[in-house]
Amino acid sequence: MAIQTPRINRRIRIPQVRVVDADGSQVGILPTSEALALAEERGLDLVEVSPKARPPVCKIMDYGKYMYEANKRAKEAKKRQHVTHLKEVKMRPKIEKHDYDFKIRHAREFLEEGDKVKITVIFRGRELAHKERGRVIMERAIEDLSDIANVEVSIRSEGRAMVMVIAPKPGHKTKESRSTKDAEDKDAQGSGEEVQADGEGQDS
Repeated sequence: MAIQTPRINRRIRIPQVRVVDADGSQVGILPTSEALALAEERGLDLVEVSPKARPPVCKIMDYGKYMYEANKRAKEAKKRQHVTHLKEVKMRPKIEKHDYDFKIRHAREFLEEGDKVKITVIFRGRELAHKERGRVIMERAIEDLSDIANVEVSIRSEGRAMVMVIAPKPGHKTKESRSTKDAEDKDAQGSGEEVQADGEGQDS
């Protein structure tokens, strides 16, 4: 997150400014040269903090400390910002219950991390003649995750697969938002872009 650097000291070319002292008290409107002299007298800088005001507002402060604090705040904000990823969970139309539960747990984890989830049911060979089984799995997943997610892209066929995309419900508290301050430094992007079906208990 880039920090926009304000004009300071002799870079402030406007004839007069409204001055705020280092302690936050209002000094009033002064010629810029006089405001600059006041800042120099205190061993501080004259910093333009509100350039769009008329006249612009300038504060007498330690510019180095000001930029350090601004950069620190920007880094904290960036650290808390979650970048949404699209994770994928793959299943087969004859998936066993324990495999299905395993996939749904992963989908829930991704959603709780604030990510979207693409659920894919892959058909092989003669399974293509029974695509309704894929829809049954999809609808079951929607129901099982209804407390945390909404359907963003409805169920549709894509070649030998059936897919849909679900997203966290607006306002749902993710793991990030529930974590304590000590956990804020952890990578919240999760691991692995995809959960592959292991094929156990399924037709080869």
